[in-house]
Amino acid sequence: QVRLVESGGGLVQAGGSLRLSCAADGSTSSIYAFGWYRQAPGKQRELVATIDSHSSTYYADSVKGRFTIARGDAKNWVYLRMDSLKPEDAAVYSCYADDLGRRYWGQGTQVTVSS
Repeated sequence: QVRLVESGGGLVQAGGSLRLSCAADGSTSSIYAFGWYRQAPGKQRELVATIDSHSSTYYADSVKGRFTIARGDAKNWVYLRMDSLKPEDAAVYSCYADDLGRRYWGQGTQVTVSS
């Protein structure tokens, strides 16, 4: 079992930055990928960024060049650095972790961007 705990959401002005963290606890040795989704009210859930065990990354076009995903040195946590935030980035951000045959989810953290 893996438990994911997220932190770092909050309120920020447009143009500002936030860093979201997602720490995995439990049987983390088989985790091979992390990612972040976001969902705003009335909108579809969007895959924002992913990183795998080889540190290969994926970014949605909407965040490319502004967001950075990286794994911590201990490899059992991941962060999402968000720069140049826009009001349309406001959403609940949820991290996930993939291990052998299962995806685990964090509880979600709210990001609010004021214009």
